[in-house]
Amino acid sequence: MMEAFSAVEAEGVPKPGGPYSPAIIWDKLVFVSGLLAVNPDGRKVVGDVREETMVVLKNLKRLLEEAGSGMDRVLAVNVYLADIEDLQAFNEVYEEFFRLPYPSRSAVGAAVPGGFRVELSAIACRE
Repeated sequence: MMEAFSAVEAEGVPKPGGPYSPAIIWDKLVFVSGLLAVNPDGRKVVGDVREETMVVLKNLKRLLEEAGSGMDRVLAVNVYLADIEDLQAFNEVYEEFFRLPYPSRSAVGAAVPGGFRVELSAIACRE
């Protein structure tokens, strides 16, 4: 029998604009949906990839903490960049949030919605 799972929302992280949860807890895992650069006040940050990355990773941190996890427990990250040439600038900010051993990661060039430059999803453990 499958164990129950629960949705996670965090103060300061905008509610989704579609039919999905910001994050789901299942057993000891946290699955975080794609995050975009939206500040706690609901203001979209569309512009410099570094600034967008900072906002996205702060939102990830808030969701993980609400779920009983943290940045040091992230197992995998998927990164979607409107311009794959922004990967180096993305990495400069990313390294401020993650330390060795780094999570596994995929990074691809993609059509990111809403004119944003960065979208990120993640899987983390709770223990």
